[in-house]
Amino acid sequence: MKWTELSDNWCPVARTLSVVGDRWTLLILRDCFLGLSRFEQFIESSGMTRHILAERLKRLVEAGILERRQYSAGPKRYDYVLTEKGQELAPALLTLKDWGK
Repeated sequence: MKWTELSDNWCPVARTLSVVGDRWTLLILRDCFLGLSRFEQFIESSGMTRHILAERLKRLVEAGILERRQYSAGPKRYDYVLTEKGQELAPALLTLKDWGK
């Protein structure tokens, strides 16, 4: 099943997984909650490829979980910060963290 097929599902868990249901996305969210916000910081922290990171950041911005804010005009550079919707994921991430101990 593709990501887009999950987002059309009636089940709230399936719809949530269509946005945050892979390990890279959860690691990006973890890093955002730890205060990281820049592309290179996410790469250093997680070790994911630039392509995967760009794809996941785009998905999170489109879902309204992250906001992209330009901090440099030349070359263009962006911070990725949690929106209010993104901050609502804190309890879920804390539960996953506690479960993983």
